[in-house]
Amino acid sequence: MVAYFLLIIYTMCMNKNIVKARTCVYNINYHMVWSVKYRHKVLDSKIEKRLKEIIYEIAKEKEFVIHKVEVGENDHIHLFVSAHPKYSISYIAKMLKGISARRLLMEFPEIKSKLWNGQMWNPSFFVETVGSVSEEAIKKYIAAQKKG
Repeated sequence: MVAYFLLIIYTMCMNKNIVKARTCVYNINYHMVWSVKYRHKVLDSKIEKRLKEIIYEIAKEKEFVIHKVEVGENDHIHLFVSAHPKYSISYIAKMLKGISARRLLMEFPEIKSKLWNGQMWNPSFFVETVGSVSEEAIKKYIAAQKKG
């Protein structure tokens, strides 16, 4: 039993996604999805290409990492994002959605005519955490920490 938990700890520590910062060591990953307002299909190939460039620029500027980004059905976007624990997921979403919308609407004014009121993104988003160790393994490890 002890060997099993040592294996879990070893797996967690040997994960190549572990980031060492000044005050912490972390591996925080998110799968994020949000859609164009009213699911209008405005993300054609030209806009998609520029959107991806903008997303990577924002992430670099705001100090988080985009591992993968894809547009689906010309009306929504999926991202795999990693960030320092000092950044909340709502901050990450706010930065990515707000800045990308502003830049896209400035660079492609024709988008405004396809969107009601000129709003690019739906105000909500989906997010889930992505880990390297299963939820069940973590629960077992924590349960094993009981004293006595």
